[in-house]
Amino acid sequence: MAAVPTAETVPPTADSAPGTAADTAADTAAPAGGDAPRPPSRLVRRVPQLAAGLVLYGVSMGLMLRASLGGNPWDVFHQGLARHFGLSVGTWVTLVGACVLLLWVPLRQRPGVGTVGNVLVLGAAMDVTLRLVEGPHALPARIALLVAGIVLNGLATGLYIGARLGPGPRDGLMTGLHRRTGRSLRLIRTGIELTVLTAGILLGGTFGIGTIAYALAIGPLAQFFLRWCTVPGGSAA
Repeated sequence: MAAVPTAETVPPTADSAPGTAADTAADTAAPAGGDAPRPPSRLVRRVPQLAAGLVLYGVSMGLMLRASLGGNPWDVFHQGLARHFGLSVGTWVTLVGACVLLLWVPLRQRPGVGTVGNVLVLGAAMDVTLRLVEGPHALPARIALLVAGIVLNGLATGLYIGARLGPGPRDGLMTGLHRRTGRSLRLIRTGIELTVLTAGILLGGTFGIGTIAYALAIGPLAQFFLRWCTVPGGSAA
């Protein structure tokens, strides 16, 4: 099986964003002098960009699932839960995200706007996509849908992470375990993703060429889109 992308070898997925509440505070703080008008806050760009990234990420998840060629490890797990226990795949995306977020408490992780948005938006956007998009039967069409989903996922990752408004629950779990255990991010991320992938396969989730293609492509794609989507730091607009 192809190696699962890790936090040390590829940018985080849309489940992660390096921004914190400090970034928001820096963007909204008043100028030292108090007299000169300050430029418009970068939040004018960051919040809509975050929302667009989250929605597009959910859409991309739905497209990859409709291709029926295998999704990323977490989506194989979500699909397996849906097949084994009922409820929609998007509902399981939301429920699993909320459960993972609860694990932040003993790890002393602090959520941001992007963290909450991740839990609330991804699953809903995925379910809407699954209702609107029919899965093609012809293999070339399925491959095209898979490619479209992966590329869109890369763009969504760039938008979401580039907004710098907080990590998603799954990557927050990874970084929290890294700080508490001292283990490498590579080891922890690989261990988590292999665990959920194995559980998903056992529950009936679809593992296939799409899983491998995603693992190989998402890093370079996210790196490319992050160059264009990352909102610069600092207080200037």
